[in-house]
Amino acid sequence: MVSVVIPTYNRGWIIQEAIDSVLNQNFKAFEIIVVDDGSTDNTWDVLFSYRNRIKVLRQENKGVSAARNRGIASSSGTYIAFLDSDDLWLSGKLETQFEFFKNNPNALICQTEELWVRNGKRVNPGKRHKKVSGFFFEKSLELCMVSPSAVMVRRDLFNTCGLFDESLPACEDYDMWLRINSKYPIYFIDMPLIVKRGGHRDQLSRMHSLDKYRIQSIKKLLQGDLSSEDQRKLAEKVLVEKCLVYANGCRKRGRYHEAFEYEKIAQEKMSSLST
Repeated sequence: MVSVVIPTYNRGWIIQEAIDSVLNQNFKAFEIIVVDDGSTDNTWDVLFSYRNRIKVLRQENKGVSAARNRGIASSSGTYIAFLDSDDLWLSGKLETQFEFFKNNPNALICQTEELWVRNGKRVNPGKRHKKVSGFFFEKSLELCMVSPSAVMVRRDLFNTCGLFDESLPACEDYDMWLRINSKYPIYFIDMPLIVKRGGHRDQLSRMHSLDKYRIQSIKKLLQGDLSSEDQRKLAEKVLVEKCLVYANGCRKRGRYHEAFEYEKIAQEKMSSLST
């Protein structure tokens, strides 16, 4: 019933805990697909130890989007759940979301609440990270409001919204949830059923220039078919803000040509907003 897709890259030191958290689920109608995105550490040795309990796909390093997309393409479940290889699920995660879909047949995607752990210590997320249910497109423009490890999706949703954008080295989840939430509600189950772990050096969220990829996502969204004119105006407004912030950062680092490029994008959008 559920395909669990785990992308991984050089996470031999931690991925065993992620896999075990799936195998320990109360709900048992699942398959596990781990996509090894060109690891050069001991990841393969760890995965081999599970033998017939998981399906392992290996590829050259192409990024997390390509790894997730390959997992989706190789899956057979009615539902697809994602788990980042540094996160954990609590034992009732799959069961709770499966029951949600059974009781809400029109729902296409839902996520659960999460616990945050940074460098081994429990931390509380800020108010701006508080999750909500339904349509929250405006809030999603500002920052990513959906955690991949908390999500379960009806696989049909990818037929209408597309797969993860493989041109984005980071913020690929921001891009995906924006596309989805511009057209469909993303439901929230207010139960902490995942442990989101951070603080380690190889996290994509620690990359510099993340706003550059968010800007790319919003520009692409504006070129597509948004659900309303209000959504378009909101997207243009946030695009201007992010371009100016990014341009300012470029100027501070002496990247004047790049700063000018993003200031030009902001000016063009400001002109269209004022007309």
